[in-house]
Amino acid sequence: MKILVIEDEVQLADALSELLRRNMYSVDTFYNGVDGLDNALTGLYDCIILDIMLPKMNGIEVLKNLRSEKINTPVLLLTAKSEIDDKINGLDCGADDYLTKPFITGELLARVRAMTRRKGEIIDENRLEYKGLELHRNTCSISCNGEDVKLSLKEYNVMEMLIANPHQILPKERIIEKIWGSESDVEYNNIEVYISFLRKKINAVSAPVQIKTARGIGYFLE
Repeated sequence: MKILVIEDEVQLADALSELLRRNMYSVDTFYNGVDGLDNALTGLYDCIILDIMLPKMNGIEVLKNLRSEKINTPVLLLTAKSEIDDKINGLDCGADDYLTKPFITGELLARVRAMTRRKGEIIDENRLEYKGLELHRNTCSISCNGEDVKLSLKEYNVMEMLIANPHQILPKERIIEKIWGSESDVEYNNIEVYISFLRKKINAVSAPVQIKTARGIGYFLE
């Protein structure tokens, strides 16, 4: 899953991003409200971690702009403010949750997991399942029929997109934007390489699932 962090404290923002990446999330980080909003409006993200006190545009204004543009991405407000009125204001403006600094990283991760639960049969917070094929976040692996095989981070990210959207064709452009970013110069053959790797690993665990190609468009799980 792809997360957008908008936080002006560079050290905190970078530490948050690293924490999320270690937990198998793809992360983009911006340090002011204007750049953060521009990227949030793409609709590419599964969750946004948003500070209230930001340069150029504060977090509440970012949030109001997102909701006025019908961007329904879950938003976790992250701020040093602890007053109840600030929490109420943020939630009333469209935030999904609120966490006050300083915070415990385990709690932040739990809140992110709660907000990013999506399609697919979720067995627990660390696993997605489709037709007996299980994707494990904590071990970065897939398993089926008692067999288990490790995935690289990019393989994991691609597999997560596929298993969370079974039968839905994922265009190659969306896969690139979601995993590598809209500014990436990654070419389609890079995706084809990862799809090839994943097909071999799915076969290795004898899963009754295939990654199918929609010629000229993208890929889907069946």
